Parts: sequence; structure tokens; C-alpha cells
Amino acid sequence: MKFTMSWLKDHLDTTASVDEIAETLTDLGLEVEEVTNPLDTLKGFTVGFVQEAEKHPDADRLRVCKVETADGVQQIICGAPNARAGIHVVVARPGMYVPGIDTTIQVGKIRGIESHGMMCSEREMELSEEHDGIIELPGEPTVGTEFADWLAANRPQVVDPVIEIAITPNRQDALGIRGIARDLAARGLGTLKPYTVEPVAGAFESPIKVTIADELKDKACPHFTGRVIRGVKNGPSPDWLQARLKAIGLRPISALVDITNFFTFDQNRPLHVFDADIVKGDLNVRWVDAPTEYEGLDDKTYTVEPGMMGIYDDEGLESIGGCLGGAHTGCTEDTVNVFLESAYWDPVTIAATGRKLRLNSDAKYRFERGVDPAFTLPGLEAATRMILDICGGEASEVVQDGAPLPTDRAYKLDTDRVASLVGMDIPAETQRKTLQDLGFTLKDGMAHPPSWRPDVKGEADLVEEVARIASLTKLEGRPMPRPQAGVPKPVLTVAQQRERSARRTAAVLGYNECVTYSFIDQASAQLFGGGDDATRLENPISSEMSHMRPALLPGLLQAAARNQARGFADMALFEIGAAFHGGEPGEQHLLLSGLLVGHTGPRDVHGARRPVDVFDVKADAEAVLSAIGAPAKVQILRGAQGWWHPGRHGKICLGPKKVLGVFGELHPKVLQQMDVKGPAVAFTIWPAEVPVKRATGATRAALDISDLQAVERDFAFVVDADVEALTLVNAAAGADKALIEDVRVFDEFIGGALGEGKKSLAITVRLQPTDQTLTEKDIEAIGAKIVDKVTKATGGTLRS
Repeated sequence: MKFTMSWLKDHLDTTASVDEIAETLTDLGLEVEEVTNPLDTLKGFTVGFVQEAEKHPDADRLRVCKVETADGVQQIICGAPNARAGIHVVVARPGMYVPGIDTTIQVGKIRGIESHGMMCSEREMELSEEHDGIIELPGEPTVGTEFADWLAANRPQVVDPVIEIAITPNRQDALGIRGIARDLAARGLGTLKPYTVEPVAGAFESPIKVTIADELKDKACPHFTGRVIRGVKNGPSPDWLQARLKAIGLRPISALVDITNFFTFDQNRPLHVFDADIVKGDLNVRWVDAPTEYEGLDDKTYTVEPGMMGIYDDEGLESIGGCLGGAHTGCTEDTVNVFLESAYWDPVTIAATGRKLRLNSDAKYRFERGVDPAFTLPGLEAATRMILDICGGEASEVVQDGAPLPTDRAYKLDTDRVASLVGMDIPAETQRKTLQDLGFTLKDGMAHPPSWRPDVKGEADLVEEVARIASLTKLEGRPMPRPQAGVPKPVLTVAQQRERSARRTAAVLGYNECVTYSFIDQASAQLFGGGDDATRLENPISSEMSHMRPALLPGLLQAAARNQARGFADMALFEIGAAFHGGEPGEQHLLLSGLLVGHTGPRDVHGARRPVDVFDVKADAEAVLSAIGAPAKVQILRGAQGWWHPGRHGKICLGPKKVLGVFGELHPKVLQQMDVKGPAVAFTIWPAEVPVKRATGATRAALDISDLQAVERDFAFVVDADVEALTLVNAAAGADKALIEDVRVFDEFIGGALGEGKKSLAITVRLQPTDQTLTEKDIEAIGAKIVDKVTKATGGTLRS
């Protein structure tokens, strides 16, 4: 967004300098990207007076001039057709840089005659594109005067400083110069000048009517206004208007077009003029119903498609609503009667249209960010008055369809929230004045945002406006409050403490932590129970990141495959993070997964190296669970998900439904599809499933040990070959849960005298008394219970 200082002062009564305004704008959140002051490039150029101008003896088009300059009379050779005696000119002395021709002037000879300088044209000074002759200064300027000073006094619009600011999406009001002036006035850098729009009385009924299709009135195009102005003269626009448009990088076209461009930047109100004599019938705003070739005012051809809005007359499409007018009804020098249009267009629809057509215009840029819906009709009236003043003619009555969108809304104004949200102490009265200066209406403790500020959507936005105008540079660092005495309460939750303990334990066990994306490809997600539409991303980064991960293992396996491809075969990886079982908020859970791939270590002379196995990850999973407070006594059950090896995995449970974790080998098909070369074992833990201890304290619980001697007894049972050792162990442990401390398998024998389909499992049972020493009779009784329990559970017999 560019504007000039003189244009800004049309709306702001201020004595502030360009530097003060630039610094203030950046502080207000309207970051200044560049300040261009034409006077800076004109320093050193001075006024001269041509005393004599004689024809060059060896060139018909050259003149040898005697020019009175600040350094005395100098001889300068000039080829301009208007070089003659008696005129005041602009002189560039030797050694000066001329920006328009990118040249540094030197003393030189032209056809054998020396020239000591140069007399400049407007293009050479970058004041305009005029280069048919050198500059002739009117009046009697003093010889030797700085040309920049003369320009500032006589043609200030030519050397008007230009400020360019960056506009954030939430400050669409700053796309109009009046919006910028309002911010500066609220800061106290001047006074906002009143701006009133007096309606223009219609002299006749408009021959062109307007209608909006019913399906567009709710949102897409709620308000469309216009009027015919007949008898206009569409010549060049006034010098002041052309100078402003040129300063901000626009090319003056004609008075009518320049006026619409003026209001686009002055009030953030894009307008459009149709040649009324070319329009056939009335204008109708509706959806495009079929692909249509359309030639725009930018001399490009577009294919307008359904889903876009168009302005139609009886013969077809005449304008892409809110984006670009058509060449067919565009105004030319021969235009006499025009139809002036001012409408409000839905930002989302305009943005989608511009993106699809790859079209960019000043109107589209503003409508897609949002313009003031309440200024639709006043903008039409203001532009009508300027057209009548500049181009003449008479205006018809206004024709319109629809109505402005309702913008009235209110939020509670709590003046204490500035201190709590921003940390600034701003008096309540100052806060109220700031909001009123920005156009807010205050009533009964509520703040009503103005129609041009759709970005204000809550109480926090009111605080932001107050703090922004007060200047966030006034924020002061303050230490956080500290308790006066005692030990502060813990700040970590149970879940955070568990996550920290689990992470540290896994690292101590030799695992390297990974941080992978929460997004994976659909094929990998389906391997681990996900990949459905509920977890599919609407706009994924790439095809390899199309779904939310249902588990952590896919990311770890992909990391292992990348490492193996680079020659690292043995690795231990873990990750703590969220996995997703749905697409709604809350449908996620925290996991810790570990992965072992390859062997336990490098090859060595002692042969201690071996492939990792299920017992490695079992021990690691139990260590992590112990670190986060899981009970020591758990059950190991089968029946985990399908990505685990069906016969080489286990679920760590507190009962059949309370699963704390899973460990085991990964299914060979999963490893094959993930391109991981085995062996590969893994574990997954659900920290949230670990029960929280009922009693918590700052000290550890007392050590509870027995001073009575433990007793161990061995049992060997002959069972069917398909009986799981876990079934036997659980049965033996259940014989007396209070007395039996541990049950372990220490031997397995198959074949021999046992016969076909039989095996022998030997277990050690450790008995730990707590109140009295066990007698032989007590031990025999417990042994009988163990034999009875195992026999019933497995159908086996005690081996003799």
C-alpha cells in the first residue's frame, strides 16, 4: 500500500515529519517497507540562465550555450529543440549523477567543442516521461538556487514523499488512506479531518436498472448500487490527480478511470464505470452458468467458470464481479454516458475466483480482504460528485438492489484486562478515548466496532487495539511473583512427570529418542489400524503425509529403514508422542514406543553378540513401567493387535481389560512392507493407563521387607506340547497370592520317555513368609495347592 504525504494530509491535520510518520506507522503495526523522497535524488541540481545559444559549427541539431550557473558562466552543448537564450533551466554540473540516464556528467568534447555540464529534461530528472526538450522554469528564479527547493515551493505534488507499508490480512481498513490517517490521529500525531458525503440529487430516472439473483443476496453479493451519469467529457484527469496516481505507481488513463482508482486507494472503495451506451438493457448480478471467454480491461482473455460471480446485461457477461471489468463496456475518450457501479462482494468468493483465474487487480486485492459494507452507497455518491466536478454531466437517481450487511456487534469493555493480558497500565479513560478515536461506539459498558473493522471479534481484540495505539514499546519486563516462604508446589502434572521419567529411563536403557511427524502415508497407517477417512488430512504436505498416525511404530520403522539404507544395521530407537484414533478433538492418546533392530552389539572374540529377542524388549518395557509407578505384579497375556507376531508377543495387563503395554516381535509382513530387515522387536506403553497412587507425599514410603527366611521349591509338570508356559506360571502363582512371591520357569524338556505331543516344564516357586517361619507341614500344604491349581489349569501331571 503506497500513499503520498500530501494525500495523507487530505485526511490528517498534522505537522509531523515524514520520518516521524514512518516510525509511528511501524509502531502501530503498519510496517513501513520503504520511504521514497524524490528530493533526495535532486540534490545538487541548480537553476541556470541561458545567456546565449549559438548553432554548433559541426552539427545542425546542437547548440553551444553560454549558461549562467552557480559557478559562473559555463559553456554547455545541448541538443534539445527548445534550447535558446533567455530561459531558466536546470543544470547538472560535472561530477553529478543524473538518475534518469544513469550517468555521471563529465567535462567532455562534442564535435571538438568542450561542454561543462548538462541542461536536463524531466525524464532525465525522473520527474515524468517528458523528454521532448529541456525543463523551462517559469518566472524569474534566482540563478544558483537548488532545483529541489524550487520544486518544493512551486510544484510540491511532483516531489511528494511516498510511503509504502505492508498490510497484514486483519487490517483491511488500512488499504484506504483514511484508515491510515485514523490510526495516526488516534496515536496523537494529528487530527482526523471530518469527511462527509453529500448525496447527489438525481436529475432523471436511470435507464439502466440493477438486480441481484436471490441466491446471491444472503452473502455473495448482498448490496449493489449504481447510477447513470450522462453528458460527461472523458479527457485527461487534472494534474493533481495524475500526480498522485503516478506517485503510487499507477498510470493515469482517463478522468473516469482515474477517479475510480482514486477512491480505491483513498477510501478502500473499489468502483467501476461502464460505458452506458454499450450496455444493453439492465445489469444483473448472478452466478456464471457456463464457461465463458471474457476479455478484461487488462487486455487478457479469461475463461470464467461456474462458481464465479458475473455482471450481465442482455447480451452477456460484462464484468467479473469484484475482480475485473470487461473491455467491451470499458470507457474511452469517446464515452459520453456512463454507469457508475459500487457493490459489496463476498471475500471468500472473490479470493477463489482470483486464484483460479490467476487474476490480480487492486479491486480483487481489497474485496478478498473485506471492504466497508456500509460505505457502498456513500462511496457511489462521493465518486459521483467528483465525476460531475471534473467531467461535467448530470446524474440520474440511484438504482440499487439488496442492502448492506449488518455489522453491528458489541463486546464487553473491561478496562482491567489490558493489565492482565498485555501487562500495561493504561488509564480507563485513555482506553475509552482510544477506541472512540478509532471509530468504536461505547454504550452501557459495551464497545461496538465500526463497520470498517470486521477483524475485531472479541474482548481480547479491544485490548489489542488499546495496546497497539498506546505502543507496545512501552512494555516493561517484570519478574514473575515468587512465594514469600516455604517450598513451592510442584508445577508438573502426573502425566508430565510420567513422561519425563519414561523418557529418561528409555535413554538410560540405551535408546535414542526420535521425533517423527504426526502425519504418515495411508498404507503405513493401515498396517497399524488407521488410515481411514476420519484421520485423513484435508490439505496434506505431501502424499507421504496424508493421515494422522494411529501409532508411533510406523515412524520408528521408517526411521530404522532409512538408517539401514545408510549402513546402520543395529539400533535402539524410542519416541514419546500422541497417536490418533479419530479426527475429533480428544481422540488421541499419549504413547511411548521403543524399537530394537539387529543385534545386541558389535561382533567380538567372545561371541557375546546375539540377535535381539522378545525378552530384551520385555525387560525394557517393565523397566519403563516401573519408573512411572506401575505395580510390580502384572499379568502377561496374548491377543494383541495384528501387527505383532502372533506367537511371540505379550500384553502387560492388570486384568484382562487393563492393558499397560505390549511387547514382542513385529509381524514379518509388517517388516517387509516397511522395508525393515529383521530381527526387530518393539514395545508400546500407555502411560495414562498406569494407576495413580492413592497416597502421595514428598517422601518415599518406608521399606517393607521381611526378616524371615524365604523358601524355594521346584516342581516339574508333564503337559501337552501346546500348553503355554504362561498358563502354568499364572496357575501356580494363584495358589496363594499372599505367600507366593515369584514363579519362574527354569527348564523345558521335550521328547524322550515323555512320548509324542508331551513336554515337561519345571518351575521354581519362591515362598516369602511375613509373620512366622514356615514349617514343613505348611510348605507341603502350599505345594499341594500348587499341584492342584496347575493340574486343573493345564490338565498336566506332576512329573515323578
